[in-house]
Amino acid sequence: MIRVLVAEDQSAVRAGLVLILGSAPDIEVAGEAADGEQAVALARELRPDLVLMDVQMPRLDGVSATRIVVGEGLADVLVLTTFDLDEYVFGALRAGASGFLLKNTDAKDLIAAVRTVAGGEGIVAPAVTRRLIAEFAAKPVREPTADPSVLRELTRREREVLSCLGEGLSNAAVAERLEMAEATVKTHVSRMLGKLGLRSRVQAAVLAQELGI
Repeated sequence: MIRVLVAEDQSAVRAGLVLILGSAPDIEVAGEAADGEQAVALARELRPDLVLMDVQMPRLDGVSATRIVVGEGLADVLVLTTFDLDEYVFGALRAGASGFLLKNTDAKDLIAAVRTVAGGEGIVAPAVTRRLIAEFAAKPVREPTADPSVLRELTRREREVLSCLGEGLSNAAVAERLEMAEATVKTHVSRMLGKLGLRSRVQAAVLAQELGI
């Protein structure tokens, strides 16, 4: 079973998410949080596999809550957002979120996304990832760009994989482009994240965009 904590301040939206997730035979809603502080407290108490985290919540915003949850190794985080909150989402990804969903995602895709992140895939919707990164990249950069020297630790193949992640490609798509087995791609991703000190594939995609590779 995939145990999920739903963190959403709008009760009607939260109830809908709980209803959808509860309909899946392999997903259990472990708890519900109405704000960021409660989300962190429940993550510490319940230790779910995944937190479905809204970006804008009272008391503690979703970005800060994500940073704590991921930083303490409590659970993976899947962020809920709308496109008018790009910069908030980018902050959440930097904080270690494993991926993100649009709030208007249908039930089937929501369940699939939870399964995807729980399985370690990370980037939930490649097309959405590319659009988000592209829109954010078009805005003035508020944070220093990454130091290219971090790439020195990577092998040529790992750099190629990193570049593919920057385009929002899934493991299967990376495997097809680079003509390697999907299991090999997963190994490269794992090693690359370790070398770069990153928590998720999405953070790797952000880094690739910042470095322009």
